[in-house]
Amino acid sequence: MRVAMPHASVSRLVRWSRAALFTAAAGMLGYCGWVLTDTWIFQSQASREFDRMNLAPGPPPGPGVEAMGGLVGRMVIPRLGVSMIVAEGTGEATLRRAGGHIRGTALPGKPGNIGIAGHRDTLFRPLRNIREDDLIMLTTLQGEYRYRVVSTKIVSPSDVDVLSSDGREILTLVTCHPFYFVGPAPDRFIVRAQRIT
Repeated sequence: MRVAMPHASVSRLVRWSRAALFTAAAGMLGYCGWVLTDTWIFQSQASREFDRMNLAPGPPPGPGVEAMGGLVGRMVIPRLGVSMIVAEGTGEATLRRAGGHIRGTALPGKPGNIGIAGHRDTLFRPLRNIREDDLIMLTTLQGEYRYRVVSTKIVSPSDVDVLSSDGREILTLVTCHPFYFVGPAPDRFIVRAQRIT
């Protein structure tokens, strides 16, 4: 048995659905625009502040990130055209705006494994094209540290061994994988680099 809906009801339903979908699409685009703008503003302001501190006369503040207002430094991957400020922590607000230094891991210039996390759909998106031997530079107020990529791999989120340390100066970048997955991604993409200078 077919139920016939009056033409006016169908027309009203189509108009309402169209309006609801348009509103949802506009809201999603607005949110994406806000996230990108917020990231750009933070990166610009933090970069200027980092440059100002780096050029200040006198000895740099101590190695603690508290002395730098929560900024760890600037990370550059020249071949990929990546340049971003790295801030302390991996909270949602931090990762939306910057690379986040994973608490409990080493700081640049210290023996150990430096862990830096980032979102795959913002600042860490270019990592999908990273290759072995790519150069990564991490600049802090104490100096510039260079790392060469030695490996990439995909692990489960519970595999925290990628952040363990063997005493060498290692840099580990962590982001979600797959890069084009819709929703919470099931895996983690790991870039491991070893200090060269």
